[in-house]
Amino acid sequence: MSNRIAIGSLGTIGLQVARRLDEGDIDGLSLTAVSAHNKARAADRVAGFNSPPAILSPRELADTADLIVECAPAEIFRDIAEPVIEAGKKLMPLSVGALLSHWDLVDRAAETGAKILVPSGALLGLDAVRAASEGEFESVTMVTRKPPAGLAGAPHLINNNINIDNLSEPLLVFDGTAREGAKGFPANVNVAAALSLAGPGPDSTFLQIWADPTIDRNTHTIKVVANSASFEMKMLSIPTTEKPATGRIVALSVIASLRAQVAPLVIGA
Repeated sequence: MSNRIAIGSLGTIGLQVARRLDEGDIDGLSLTAVSAHNKARAADRVAGFNSPPAILSPRELADTADLIVECAPAEIFRDIAEPVIEAGKKLMPLSVGALLSHWDLVDRAAETGAKILVPSGALLGLDAVRAASEGEFESVTMVTRKPPAGLAGAPHLINNNINIDNLSEPLLVFDGTAREGAKGFPANVNVAAALSLAGPGPDSTFLQIWADPTIDRNTHTIKVVANSASFEMKMLSIPTTEKPATGRIVALSVIASLRAQVAPLVIGA
């Protein structure tokens, strides 16, 4: 029996994942439904699919699938996630920063039997961080550097009157905790939120964000010091053409995580 997948939002990530599912790229998984703000545009995007999915409202997705992939704007995170949790189904959220602001859903999942599966996204080494969390951390820090276009419009920049236009050199625009970063940059630092959940938590994971006009890739550098190991990781993610804030590897991470749901051999988490 095929596992049914629904996708919350048919944007840059969602459309790529939807296409791979429709092509039958993952045996045992089938695309049943998607949600979209503009249903007419979504209908055009899936018109050429082998089996066009139903186009529903965010809250209707949980009724149509066994696992729902959330890759929508953070402001509608709860509309997608809450019905999934209440139905005791599987949720794969990309808006991990939004999850920090809706932690009651994690507590509720423990009651309903729902499962929340966070993919690695544009981050590497989460397995190592998760293993280290079984011991004790001394420090977990992350430095994110993005081309200015990838940070444009972030609430933290607007609220603090930080201008990143026409930069000639890197500018530090944020220095604080992963929780604070997730609020200030909801479209940019879901990776930091995921790191914090794998590690010591959002208030004990520290983050710097730089607007850097000298680079053309989203760059994340992670340093972990624990009583089991110390390690440093660096990721250079190529931004998507459609959405500079998002790395191309994010959609591939979702596809890999979905494949792990049905694969006979799974490497790592």
